[in-house]
Amino acid sequence: MKIADMNWMQVEAYLRGDDRCVVPIGSTEQHAQLSLCVDAILAERVAVEAAEPLGTPVFPVMPYGLAPYFIAFPGTVSLRVETLLAVMRDVIASVRHAGFRRVLIVNGHGGNAPVGALAQELMAKYTDMSIKFHNWWSAPRTWAEVQAIDTSGSHANWMENFPWTRLANVSHPEGPKAPPDRELMRVSPPEEARRLLGDGSFGGNYQKPDEAMLKVWEAGVLETRELLEGPWPGTR
Repeated sequence: MKIADMNWMQVEAYLRGDDRCVVPIGSTEQHAQLSLCVDAILAERVAVEAAEPLGTPVFPVMPYGLAPYFIAFPGTVSLRVETLLAVMRDVIASVRHAGFRRVLIVNGHGGNAPVGALAQELMAKYTDMSIKFHNWWSAPRTWAEVQAIDTSGSHANWMENFPWTRLANVSHPEGPKAPPDRELMRVSPPEEARRLLGDGSFGGNYQKPDEAMLKVWEAGVLETRELLEGPWPGTR
């Protein structure tokens, strides 16, 4: 259930019997013809669908992350590393103060990897907490589904093209795009990275059949739910 659909009294009542919650984090950045909020949309949706049968509260998605390499694309928002880590420190401190002790961070953006290291640091500080950091798209079974469809799955191509990340009345190019020089892109300033990327996709096909994409999605939801179910240390 979404925290947005609860009041504080309902959260207090929930915490009498369970101390799990989910905190999704994403990014607002270019995704070629797809929504700028792909990473936030997917992180929140997979978290909500995974948590729903368990009745576990899901906090609103953190919509901004680390995306300095895309900042030359209009609409992209990139936090400083210290800003994102400071926000996540405060979020974890707040949910702990409320009574949550088992936290699943569902991440939708590869650039947010430093939050995984922060989770380890915070568990050394808050020894009564267990925090899991989960890149939902690269979990073993989910990634296996992606690879079974096409090994080209990557940023802003078919791998992120779901019915809920597409924009109405926006078409996608036909056929595959040649992959850019990603190694060169990684060592280039934002304006040059934009030139190398063109529309922003990392290459390959722009779209695959929805039936195939739903298999990826189902695997992602199930693996996220399994992490939420446990095992957790000190389960009460």
